[in-house]
Amino acid sequence: MIVENNWNIRKATLDDSVNLQNCMESAYSSYQDRLSGIVLPPMVTDYSNEIAGYPTWVAEIKEDVVGGLIMTFGKDYAAISNVAVHPQSQGLGLGRGLLDFAQNEAKTRGYSQLRLATHVLLTENISLYEHLGWRVTGKDDVRVYMEKEI
Repeated sequence: MIVENNWNIRKATLDDSVNLQNCMESAYSSYQDRLSGIVLPPMVTDYSNEIAGYPTWVAEIKEDVVGGLIMTFGKDYAAISNVAVHPQSQGLGLGRGLLDFAQNEAKTRGYSQLRLATHVLLTENISLYEHLGWRVTGKDDVRVYMEKEI
């Protein structure tokens, strides 16, 4: 478990699935106007399946789930499948904390490369990732693919 200021990151349990679902829906719903009705996959994901099937962590403030991180680990690289912070808890360093946590988790497991994909319209996320040392490796009509050497 990582503790920072008034929040902490811990491994998710199945009991967290409803709260993680609510957190992710809130985080991604703030983009709905910009996306013109496109529903991003994290908004319709069954988080009990995610927690059961993938390494998943939650960020909490006073036992309230305010962020989440889901990762996968391949043969040659680790990937962030989903990372988000509830809008009411943004600005506390949680997003960066979750990204740092993911990087440390990947390093601990012996990986030297971390990857992610984000929607092309989430430009502030792309800028944040680039500011944190990520580089764009590709794009399609929907996604921007990024990686970071760790």
